[in-house]
Amino acid sequence: MGDVFLIEGTRIPFLRSGTDYQDLMAYQLGAMAIRGLLVKTAIDPAIVDRVILGTVVHNISTANVAREAALTAGIPNTTPALTVSQACISANAAICHGADLIRTGQADVIIAGGTECVSDIPISFPKKMRKKLFNAQKIRGFGDMLKFGLSLRPSDFKPAVPTISEFSTGRTMGLDCDLMAARYEVSREEQDQFSERSHQLAAKAEADGILDKEISKAEFPPKFEAVIKDNTIRADTTVEKLSKLRPAFDKKHGTLTAGNSSFLTDGASAVLLLSQAKMKELGMTAKAKILDYVFTGQDPNEELLLGPAYASYKILKRQGLGLKDFSVFEYHEAFAAQILTNLKCIDSDRFAKDKIGVAAKLGEIPLDKFNIHGGSLSLGHPFGATGARLMTTAANRLQREDGDLALIAACAAGAHGHAMILARV
Repeated sequence: MGDVFLIEGTRIPFLRSGTDYQDLMAYQLGAMAIRGLLVKTAIDPAIVDRVILGTVVHNISTANVAREAALTAGIPNTTPALTVSQACISANAAICHGADLIRTGQADVIIAGGTECVSDIPISFPKKMRKKLFNAQKIRGFGDMLKFGLSLRPSDFKPAVPTISEFSTGRTMGLDCDLMAARYEVSREEQDQFSERSHQLAAKAEADGILDKEISKAEFPPKFEAVIKDNTIRADTTVEKLSKLRPAFDKKHGTLTAGNSSFLTDGASAVLLLSQAKMKELGMTAKAKILDYVFTGQDPNEELLLGPAYASYKILKRQGLGLKDFSVFEYHEAFAAQILTNLKCIDSDRFAKDKIGVAAKLGEIPLDKFNIHGGSLSLGHPFGATGARLMTTAANRLQREDGDLALIAACAAGAHGHAMILARV
């Protein structure tokens, strides 16, 4: 198997849904991220072997959004493009699929990442109306048309808006996280404190120019005014302000609020992966090497958001590593309660024994190495794009902090988990 190297990563600014990207489609956001990567790396688009993007909210008119984004970004039409979807770890899946192509010698140059425009969420008619419209294709005359018109009811026109809920359980992710927080005794105060931490660290990273190094400007019609910063960070976030917010999911007993949960976000991100031979041929320098990656599946009823804990145990066992071997940790923050629960499980002998089947826990992840520039709670979470942001941030931190290894982890709907280890080059 060949080694896979991360040359560079970038993203366009992450924006709250319903703001500046509201009139755009996901392929346009993906195209801007790919163009930003091409500019940043000066890679020749003609040598790209494959473009792979993750997405969650699919627009039927751009079913293969990776292809439309690639063509719009200037990638030659001879380069195949593939879209993958695995909920919140879609970009992670795209990156790992690209890495597999390089590892097995099927490709040398891969652009991978993800794109999401929740502002362009597809809203359809109810199923009974869709059935009527489908059958209407058989209309052949006035009589058929009259019969179709008389069959319509006011309820047929009620929009069917997609919900962010688990298909197998019917529960929203927020409600599930409320139940998990109660089960693992994660308090409202702990959640608010972690959310404050995320926003304050992100605000500092932005003020220090750290985020600028990971962002490519977004320019789009009709005004072509450059968007250069996230509009997601609340620098004035405090525990006092957060404590005044009402529960967002379980209105009576819940501890999750709009302030300690990630929010609907539009954005896109991309990374450039090369084989060792191609990297040497082009004279390019890598930031990190992908050492390993894993995916996990858990019980959606009880463990929907515990993917980071399961994936961390699995990948460290496989590599024979411990938490002390890592200088950088970048975990996806879906909710403050979710991340705090996973940190508790990683540091729990009971979880290690009962759920993983090992004698000893992994231990405590030091917070001075964990998401030190903020996370999804403050930077936002475009479902299909977060994985590439995590990878870019982790690689940049390894370089900036002179670290050796980084551990990336994330949860996803369907009770999936992902973890990846990066080694600094």
